[in-house]
Amino acid sequence: MQLIDKAEEDNRTIITEFILLGFGNLPELQLLLFLVFLVIYIVTMSGNILIIALIVADQHLHTPMYFFLGNLSCLETCYISIILPRLLVSLLTGDRTISVTGCFAQFFCFGCLVTTECYLLAAMSYDRYLAICKPLRYAALMNGRLCLQLAAGSWISGFLICVIMTCFMSQLTFCGPDEIDHFFCDFSPMLKLSCSDTSMITLVSVILTSLDSPCSFLLTVISYICIIAATLRIPSTTGRQKAFSTCSSHLIVVTVFYGTLMTVYLLPKTNPLKALNKVFSVFYTVLTPMLNPLIYSLRNKEVKEALRKVIR
Repeated sequence: MQLIDKAEEDNRTIITEFILLGFGNLPELQLLLFLVFLVIYIVTMSGNILIIALIVADQHLHTPMYFFLGNLSCLETCYISIILPRLLVSLLTGDRTISVTGCFAQFFCFGCLVTTECYLLAAMSYDRYLAICKPLRYAALMNGRLCLQLAAGSWISGFLICVIMTCFMSQLTFCGPDEIDHFFCDFSPMLKLSCSDTSMITLVSVILTSLDSPCSFLLTVISYICIIAATLRIPSTTGRQKAFSTCSSHLIVVTVFYGTLMTVYLLPKTNPLKALNKVFSVFYTVLTPMLNPLIYSLRNKEVKEALRKVIR
């Protein structure tokens, strides 16, 4: 109430809705974009649900690596469903409005899943590190209990971090303008529209981000440095190829995800680069969830064999 009173005293109108500009600057491409994103959504949902079904149904896939892959596919299914349905409606109807509450909800769910994915990819990297660098102790080290702890820790960490951020975000007041130059509710575009003091939430964001993303990224990088070093020490070419093939799919997924993520958030937020920022955002929010099941199914013998059994 104090914030409302203060806003009224300053003759400012509190915003209750945002306008997600998205791709509204391309009116002639709205139908084409709708069809493209619709196909991507259908392919992504089908691919990830198929991966989950194969992992559950095939006993040969009841291993730590596929347990984490099942978690990742479940995450990707939720991940893309937070953004694309709203974007599809916007492209089809031209209605780009979203309530402030709805924007907070989208931001919370999106941030929670992105953070969880960072930790899940780190857990998968650690799993591959144990499988290649400590093969004799792998079964004992990466047991069912540790798998559950790593997966649960990833989901809980993502949830808690975003609860903190969303609590601080909910204290902000928005008085106008009401246009977000993006196709979903992200942190920086929303923060720019606030007429409140954002110094505290900016500090909290920096602290949480510095504790979150670098840690999971460094763990992933260190795991792969150890994996590459161990692989190079294998004397036979066949042995090196076999060792690398067990983690090549995950390495491609990690490279695509972190490559586009860092490009989006490290790219200068200048007007000439706004369009490029949207393009890279599409890569890590829309295309990455679609590519993951394709990468794992095309490059993984066990998944392809399980798929052949289903088709037969």
